[in-house]
Amino acid sequence: MHATRHDDAARPALTRREWLGRTGALLASGATMGPLAGLAGAAGGTGYKALVCIELAGGNDGLNTLPPIDAERYAQYAATRGPLALPLEKILPLDASHGLHPALAALVPYWEAGKLATMFNVGPLHEPLTQAQYLSLPSGSPQIPGNLFSHSDQLKLWESGSSDPTTRTGWGGLASALLGTPNPVISLGGNAAFGVEAIRTPLVLPYAGAIFGATGLMPGDLGDPANRLRRTAMDALQSQAQDVALADAYTAAHRDAFVVSERIGALVASVPGDALSSAAIDDAFAPLFVHGLPGTDLAAQLYQIAKMINGRAIVLGKRQIFYARQGRFDTHFNQVDDDDPTTGQHADLLKEFADALAAFQRAMDNLGMSESVIAFTQADFGRTFLPNASLGTDHAWGNNHFMLGGPVNGGKTYGTYPELVLGGPDDTTDDPALAQGRWIPTTSVDQYAQTLLHWFGLDAKQMLKVLPNLVNFPGKRIPFA
Repeated sequence: MHATRHDDAARPALTRREWLGRTGALLASGATMGPLAGLAGAAGGTGYKALVCIELAGGNDGLNTLPPIDAERYAQYAATRGPLALPLEKILPLDASHGLHPALAALVPYWEAGKLATMFNVGPLHEPLTQAQYLSLPSGSPQIPGNLFSHSDQLKLWESGSSDPTTRTGWGGLASALLGTPNPVISLGGNAAFGVEAIRTPLVLPYAGAIFGATGLMPGDLGDPANRLRRTAMDALQSQAQDVALADAYTAAHRDAFVVSERIGALVASVPGDALSSAAIDDAFAPLFVHGLPGTDLAAQLYQIAKMINGRAIVLGKRQIFYARQGRFDTHFNQVDDDDPTTGQHADLLKEFADALAAFQRAMDNLGMSESVIAFTQADFGRTFLPNASLGTDHAWGNNHFMLGGPVNGGKTYGTYPELVLGGPDDTTDDPALAQGRWIPTTSVDQYAQTLLHWFGLDAKQMLKVLPNLVNFPGKRIPFA
């Protein structure tokens, strides 16, 4: 059960095929779920842990997100980036070598508090790969991830932790399955491959204010004899064994959908200020409210995720993975304003990201849940170091990412920043005349995910089931958490 959504709308459409209806019926099931009173102050959730994946869909420009600021590399950056280069005096310094895009100002306090860290030049790899190996291997070699620089394929590589873009499952889904979580990955960003398991798919929720359930068939609807008859018939059909395993799985999914929607429907539908809302969450997101609800797409998703974490006694389980998605990062054109590279569409996207993520972290701090939650980013790919002729950037490979939360060893950078030389050792070509600055990753998705999943509770054997290519990256775990 899920709601349709659109990246360009502040609050996407919330109904589809009558599975989600604008009725008050599901709210009547709230009495079966129990109040949320007292949950906000529960310290750490008695072993509860949550991972929150934020996909920067389309491929965020990691070089302008985390630009260099030391003299030598800033000069290289500015010379190649040209009109896209951020003025040095506008970059927010993190340390002596690296800074943040000024639109990310809301995240600076978390760097200073040791809760925010960065990971440089991470991306899909089958095994460690040098430029010489990349150029000498034949086309289609399994040592090179398949179909690089394609949105759909490279995102599949990221979400699966695989070097094969035909892989169906995601590393978030496989981890959930191995830990036996009551819920699959809970997604506010659509049915992403990241949360797909061998059997289950993500639980896709609508935003606050939407009704999560089957119109006319929920407990509050059954006072109507016709609705009661329909529900009785449906329950009877779903209880019958089938001759085909796929049919059994299908009917089980339907049964589970009713159980889950009846359990969490009122929590999903709750809005700021109502009986099931939390002042700790509402206060954290209040600066982003428009007409009483979060006013941007990502803020609306993270607000709902914060509610699910606060309502963990209802949602069930001591481990939960969440997925959110911010779109529109495919900035081939007009990435910056031509008179000010600190403004424009990329700056607007980064500000939306930073403001929403900061509000989410404030909510976790307010709830006393900061030590139980890590949020992290992923994206299709990075973008070319060399701009194109349209004040934009094109598809690349390795990228820079963020990790935020109380368990993060923050105020630090991890990984190796690429050498900012077109045709240099980190580029996919050694010919400066052809080079665009598509960085070969120096850290794999497997290594990045390993640190997150180790904190989450997977043991070594489980880790290899989720991330089979991890055997190709022996050595110490990256210590960002």
